[in-house]
Amino acid sequence: MTTFSLGREGASGRFERQASKFRDEPPAIVAGRYHLYVCWACPWAHRTVIARELMGLQDAISMSAVDPYRDETGWAFTGGGYTDPVNGFALLSEAYAATDSGFDGRFSVPVLWDKEEGRIVNNESADVLRILVTDFAALAEHPVELVPDALREEIDVLNARIYDDVNNAVYQAGFTTDQAHYEERVRAIFALLDELDDRLAGRRFLFGGEPLETDWRLFTTLVRFDAVYAIHFKCSLRKIAEYPHLWPYLRDLYQWPGVAQTVRFGEIRDHYYRTHPSVNPSGLVALLPREDFDEPPGRERL
Repeated sequence: MTTFSLGREGASGRFERQASKFRDEPPAIVAGRYHLYVCWACPWAHRTVIARELMGLQDAISMSAVDPYRDETGWAFTGGGYTDPVNGFALLSEAYAATDSGFDGRFSVPVLWDKEEGRIVNNESADVLRILVTDFAALAEHPVELVPDALREEIDVLNARIYDDVNNAVYQAGFTTDQAHYEERVRAIFALLDELDDRLAGRRFLFGGEPLETDWRLFTTLVRFDAVYAIHFKCSLRKIAEYPHLWPYLRDLYQWPGVAQTVRFGEIRDHYYRTHPSVNPSGLVALLPREDFDEPPGRERL
C-alpha cells in the first residue's frame, strides 16, 4: 500500500497543511470557460460541488472528478466515472505542471481551471466556493445568496473559527504523532461543536432560517465525522448523532434540495481508509454507522 502527503509533518510531529498557491480571480465571467476538478471524497472539493449545485451552475461550469483512491502519484483519472473530458489528463498533476512547470507541492482538489488560458485559476477551496456564489451569480440558473453583505463580516469570523477548530483540526488530530497535541486538537474540536450545538438550539441554521456559506463549510466535515473522523482520526469524544441539535441540523442540510446526491459515502470511506497507511495500515474500511440521514430533522419552525 502506498501513501501520500496532505501537507507535511513538522519537527514536533504535528500536521501542517500546505498553503494553496494559485489564488487568482477568474479573468472573465463567461459561461463555458471554466472547469471544476473535484473529488467526491474530499470535503474541501465537496463544498464547491455543493455551491455549483445550489446555484445551478452546471451549464456554466463543467466538472469532472478524480478517483477517490490516491497514491504517491496524486489524484488520477482512471476511467469510467473518473475521466477528464477537457484536457484528457491522466493525473491532476498535469494541470499543475501546465500552470507552473516548477510547482513542487501537493496536487490538491478542488481546482478551478481556465479552458481558454489553459491554466489553474484557483486551487484554494475557500476562494473557489466564494467565487462560485458571488462572481458567478449572474450565470446561475437559480442563484442563492450564501454571503449576504450584512452578514459577511460575521460569516468570515465564524468561517475562520470552524476552519481552525473543526475542518482542519480533524486532520491535525488524525495525522499528528504527538499525544499532547492530539488531545489538545480533539478537545478543541468538541469545544466548538458543543458551542455550535448550543447556537443551533434556537435557530434552524447558523445565521437564521436559511443555510449560508458557513453552514456548507461545516456540513462537509460533519457529514464525514461519524463515518470517518470519529474512527479513523480518533475524534472520539462524541458522535455527531449524539448531539441534540447538530444531528438534526446535519440531516436538514443533507436533505436540502440537490445536496444528498453530492454525498457519496462509499467513495468517502474508500478514500480515507485505503490511502492513509500511517493511520490505518491494514487498509480495512470501517462499516458505515447505522445512522438515518433521511429521518425528518423537524427543524422547520426554528
